[in-house]
Amino acid sequence: MLKKSIFAVFLALVLFAAGCVNTKSDVAEDSKNDGKKPTIEILGMSSSESDINILRDQLVKNGFDVKLNVQPDYGSFKSQQDAGNYDVALSSWTTVTGNPDYAVRSVFKSGGDYSTIADEKVDKLIDEASMQTPEEFTKTYKELEDRLVFEKAYIAPLYISYKAQGINKDVLNTDTVRLSKSRALAWETIDFNDEAKRANDPLIMQQSIPTLTSLDPIKGNDGSINTINTNMYVRLVNLTDDDNITADGSLSRNYTIGEGNSEYYFLLRDDINFAKVTDKKAVDSGERVGADDVIFSLNRAKDKDSVPDHRTYTLHEHIKDAEVVTDLKELDGKTNDGKTIRESLENGLDQKISSLVDDKNDADNGSGKYQVVKMTTTEPFPQVLNYLAHQSAGIVSKKQVESINTYDVASFDVKKDIPYGDQNTVTEGDKYDNSLYASGPYIMTYKNDYEAVFQKNPAYMKGTENEAKISNINVRFIAEADSALSALRNGEIHFYYGVPETKYETVEKDDKLKLQRIESNGVSYLLFNSKGRDVSKSDDLRKAVLYSINQDEFIDYYQGNKIKAVSTVSPLVDTGNELKADSDKVKEFLKKYNESK
Repeated sequence: MLKKSIFAVFLALVLFAAGCVNTKSDVAEDSKNDGKKPTIEILGMSSSESDINILRDQLVKNGFDVKLNVQPDYGSFKSQQDAGNYDVALSSWTTVTGNPDYAVRSVFKSGGDYSTIADEKVDKLIDEASMQTPEEFTKTYKELEDRLVFEKAYIAPLYISYKAQGINKDVLNTDTVRLSKSRALAWETIDFNDEAKRANDPLIMQQSIPTLTSLDPIKGNDGSINTINTNMYVRLVNLTDDDNITADGSLSRNYTIGEGNSEYYFLLRDDINFAKVTDKKAVDSGERVGADDVIFSLNRAKDKDSVPDHRTYTLHEHIKDAEVVTDLKELDGKTNDGKTIRESLENGLDQKISSLVDDKNDADNGSGKYQVVKMTTTEPFPQVLNYLAHQSAGIVSKKQVESINTYDVASFDVKKDIPYGDQNTVTEGDKYDNSLYASGPYIMTYKNDYEAVFQKNPAYMKGTENEAKISNINVRFIAEADSALSALRNGEIHFYYGVPETKYETVEKDDKLKLQRIESNGVSYLLFNSKGRDVSKSDDLRKAVLYSINQDEFIDYYQGNKIKAVSTVSPLVDTGNELKADSDKVKEFLKKYNESK
């Protein structure tokens, strides 16, 4: 308790000094300098206090004045970022699809969901690399890094993180707990040591963010909902733990790519129904997940105007069309390896295809009656499969979503219109009206400020190895790493996803715990403000900040548990680039900056 109190006092002082809610005029006044010693305002969250302090010391050492704008949570951080109250924002990006296009498209392409950059050369390189093979795109991604980091200094890289989780091995069977490089944690495989606990005892996990962006999979792409939506909505394909595309655990029994890499075929399962919630209990809705839901979900995913505040459409902009295939003759077409589409889709099936059906209720895989969905891309684009494995490509119920989203998108009124997936509809209180339909292994029954409660979908692949093992899951909202670790050690939670590097040793020394760790696709970096600041206008000032960054000092602080980075593609593509701190370059660029004023 004393440690928390000391931190609270420190944070309050920092926030007071930083000014929690700055106006534009305040910011403009604070950013003035004498032409010799520029002021850099760092925006970050209190959870990144260590990184902020290291960064501040590096900038001060290299001739900058530093102002801190430290916010207590992501919502406050985002508000400050949207208001433009920063010179550099401490940012991060995790490539949860396992492909490098995802690592750059949303965050750096003009008009991207999270991009503040508008650079035609950057756009051209991103598009060029997206259509190349791995053998070809290394050179292109190197050129992209050169532009992003060294030529224009739109970002300044800090490090690549590890991905780690702590498990109470006295409670959970550690062999059933997956740790994937890219995809979010799969809940359905996790099991107790004592299997008799499956039906009644909840699996208790944690999450740091209690405010959920949206439970509509296309309306969010952040840490508040990625894992939740991944487990509530099935997809056409999945990622293996080492980032390969697989049909295992997906809506598809098999998939294949037509010759030319523009046509993709998916053979659908018939053993998943949507779950719904009645009296805070998960029940079978009686509605099968089928081709009409897939087509509806893909079309709305690619259409930026399908919902207000669509945050993932750029991930799916390569989808041209999706349709159900009913003519068996179409499956006689060829794949890239010379087989027919039908041969590829039938590979490993117990029952071969005897007929294709349009109505999902007519599908009967046991007698050879299947549904096949064909998706066409705007150009040859094999990386589209990685995007289909992302939570934003989760399959929603066409019938249910259309019945909820009756508003006009163009005139959407946040004060009166209630969209599908609004977190208020699952939050206990007078606004609770759970209208979720989940196609995945779990559905959220309700949430409050303390936790979110999930129950197993009773109609999800019953009797197969993909049926969820544990019936009830509680996700506790614990913001602080120390509190989450304490809860794990005390047995209040069974599983801690995202153990910080500084806590590895503590987990490893606890006899009842097990630490799982792998290199991740998560990269931390500084994002420069692109509007209204000196750093927005001056390449030289941004480069002076860039070459002040000493990644070795971050790695030393984290006891070697960080990895050097250059950009968000660093965990995926070895471009050969490297950022080295250089005080002489800092002086050179600061001199150019001052002379240009």
